[in-house]
Order: sequence, then C-alpha cells, then structure tokens
Amino acid sequence: MDWDKLRSFHAAAETGSLTAAGDRLKISQSAVSRQIAALESGIGVPLFQRHARGLVLTDAGIKLHAATTDMARAASVAHNVVKDAMDRPQGDLTVTAPIAFGSTWLVSRLQKFADLYPDIHLHLYLDDREYDLLKLEAECAIRLWAADKADLIQRKLSSVNTSLYAAPSYLEKYGTPEVPQDLDNHRIIVYGEQISPMHHANWAQRVGRDDRPPREASLTVNNVIGMVRAAEAGLGVADLPDYMIPENSNLVKVLPGMKGPHFDLYFIYPSDLRRSNRIAAFRDFVTSEISEFRATEND
Repeated sequence: MDWDKLRSFHAAAETGSLTAAGDRLKISQSAVSRQIAALESGIGVPLFQRHARGLVLTDAGIKLHAATTDMARAASVAHNVVKDAMDRPQGDLTVTAPIAFGSTWLVSRLQKFADLYPDIHLHLYLDDREYDLLKLEAECAIRLWAADKADLIQRKLSSVNTSLYAAPSYLEKYGTPEVPQDLDNHRIIVYGEQISPMHHANWAQRVGRDDRPPREASLTVNNVIGMVRAAEAGLGVADLPDYMIPENSNLVKVLPGMKGPHFDLYFIYPSDLRRSNRIAAFRDFVTSEISEFRATEND
C-alpha cells in the first residue's frame, strides 16, 4: 500500500476530520479526501462512515488504524534516528511533566537549556495525566511515579517531600493544630483528580485517622498550583511539595515535626530512543539542575 495514502487515512482516523487531517499533514482537505478515496477503492471496502459530526471508522477502518498506528510510530522513530545521527543535538523534542513541577521548577530553568542547545526545539506538555510514551504521545517524561512497562527506560532523579501548609490568616481564625487528630476540626484542601497518581498526596485527609474514613475535603482542586493558591488565600490546610513553597511565601508548616508522603521523581523514555542525543541532552541537563538545586537546599 502507498504510505502517503495510509498517512492521510491515519491522520483522518486520529483527528476525525478531513480538515484537521489536512492541517496536521500540511496539505489540503481535498488532497486528504482523494488519498482516502483511492485507498478505499484499492482495497474495496469503506474505511469511514461520514457523519455531520465527523468521520467514524468502519470495522475495516478500525483494523487498518491499528496497523497504521504501529507504522506511524515506526516512521517517527526512523525520523528521530536520522535527527539523532547529527553530531550536535537538534530538532524537535516533546517532553511531558506534571503541571506543578513543570510550571514552577522546570520552566524557569529552560532558558539555560536553550542557551546550551539552541537547535533543539522543545514542545512541553504540562499535564498530571500519563502520556503514552510507547505511542510517542511524547518522547520523554518527567513523572512522580515509576514506569510500569518493560519497553521504557527510567532514571530516578530525586525524591519530592511534602508537608502540611496553611496561611497565618487561616490559623488565626481556626487555630493551629497541635496533633494530627486536631485536623478533624479544620478545613482540608485536597488534590481532586482521582485518575492521577497525584491523589495519593491527600495526606491531610488521612493522617491521624488510623482505620477511620478520611476527613471530608472542604475544597478539591485538580492541580497543585491551585492548591497552593487556595492555601495562601486562607482556605484551609493542604499537603504540598516542599519545593513549591518559596522563602517569601506566607505559608507556614502545620505539624512541622511530621513529614507527608514523598514521591520519587523519574525521567522516562522509550527504549527505542535510547540512542537519542536530544533525549540524552535533556536528561543530563535536568539531572544536573536537580543536583544543583538539592545542593542549594542543603546549604
């Protein structure tokens, strides 16, 4: 089969739209339509049902899409191999990281990376959900949990510690907890996106409860930055990563003698890209920056 026709089909199957497929491939909608029509004519079965809301795959289309997904991934890997054959790292690099870590710690350091590697063009996806690296939704990831697939390579970067925090205005109004059980009478801010491993950080609901049900949350927020802002506004007590609390923050530690859960931070990428000098450059940069940050923390 002609790869150009299969590529047009794959883009249409992924986007559900001829127009969006054309935008992705940088060709016209009519060109995509002709390629798909020729493909359907060649194999003798329809691949899409046309609806007002977009394209819907037929049974044959579903089967072909599974095959073209593998082909598209192989083509992308081959393209990356060519890029990584260059002596100097260059080209696009797609990275995903958790929202809080990416926006508060990583982004502020990327100018240094850009100065070191001006020919690498980063595409940074900040999201607390897990991107599928084996399908190349991203080429590498920084995650607060370990990889669970054999075809992924991972390196532990550091551990992220958490503590309970609240604003002085909140503590003046509701009192300062002296023991974990005092939290039963306090407003609790929690991470509210249950599909993410991040919800395990909701220690403020559990500490001191033993076998009893967790405390009811007064506020749920679906990213950690929002939790920090809510705590700063005096809305309650939140379990937050220590690295996110700057020296000039108005937040103070609650039950400072106790430590919350910690998360191991990993750099993860597909084994197919183990020889990628773009990924190696970014991995080594992040590793070095974290080492410097830890050294500063311990001074």
